[in-house]
Amino acid sequence: MASESTDVDRTDPVYRAWLKEAVRKVQADSNRSADTHLLRFPLPEEWGIDLYLKDESTHPTGSLKHRLARSLFLYALCNGWIRPGKPVIEASSGSTAVSEAYFAKLIGVPFVAVMAKTTSQAKIDLIEFHGGECHLVDSACEVYEVSAELAEQTGGHYMDQFTYAERATDWRGNNNIAESVFAQLRLEPHPEPAWIVATAGTGGTSATIARYVHYMQHDTRICVADPENSCFFEGWVDHNPDATCDRGSRIEGIGRPRMEPSFVPGAIDRMMKVPDAASIAAMRVLERVLGKTAGASTGTGLWSALRIVAEMRAAGERGSVVTLICDPGDRYLDKYYSDDWLAGQGIDIAPYEVELERFLKGEGGLS
Repeated sequence: MASESTDVDRTDPVYRAWLKEAVRKVQADSNRSADTHLLRFPLPEEWGIDLYLKDESTHPTGSLKHRLARSLFLYALCNGWIRPGKPVIEASSGSTAVSEAYFAKLIGVPFVAVMAKTTSQAKIDLIEFHGGECHLVDSACEVYEVSAELAEQTGGHYMDQFTYAERATDWRGNNNIAESVFAQLRLEPHPEPAWIVATAGTGGTSATIARYVHYMQHDTRICVADPENSCFFEGWVDHNPDATCDRGSRIEGIGRPRMEPSFVPGAIDRMMKVPDAASIAAMRVLERVLGKTAGASTGTGLWSALRIVAEMRAAGERGSVVTLICDPGDRYLDKYYSDDWLAGQGIDIAPYEVELERFLKGEGGLS
């Protein structure tokens, strides 16, 4: 919930000058870094299907969440919620907090990230590198309440990405991720993709892409890939806005224990449940095929995108599919790239790796 503090006179010329400069700095960052590469994933040419990955790991803070954090800061600044010297508090599973720490430092306000203790150490180090403070809690279910309490105690602003992500982003255009994808596909064989596959943490990215597609009257369909231990899939299937899950997602950055306000089920066309082992297998196959390391949330989207490619191929359809590289793999060397960690979690990726390798050779489908 937004702060309603009256400790700042918003007509004060000093505050107005601070606000103008803060907004300028955030917008200048957008001018420098708003767009990212669209990479082609190699598939057999005779299939007539093109698969692309929007590489969001090239943002200054290394993830898709850089766009979200920028939008959230502009939204909060222009609403008068962020004030000089007062901290910004965020509930996060890691990557959003890294990006928000960057923007907080950019405009000169303190930042505190409230995260589960299971968050990778690499993300914690990055938050602290950008000047943020980490407040760790035992369970992902605690982050909302603790963030609100810290904002109340400090007089700061609880950013609340899970509520404001879908409304802070300009989904009609303004070089959002959807507009960028369609512009980059303009000269490709299939410039209007049959499917765009996203994953959901807040749900803001899928909402932005889906709304843009409808607004521009494209025929593209939107699929959201959901990991184990997340309630989004079940809530979407059952039309249940109160769906919950007792366990936290093992795929950092996506999957939630509750239906978040920024997840917009009615805007999307399909959801796909993805086993964690399949997500990690796809992530590792991506490295072998493109030489790009990425996090497991990228693998979740890639597995779903390849399943859609398999369905299109079986139906004799041609066209293009787009998914996202969400963040770099160097944040997860001690987790998803560690065989010891996989063994400790009881995750066996070998069957999915074999299935993917056979599929990419044209020797089978994907289950």
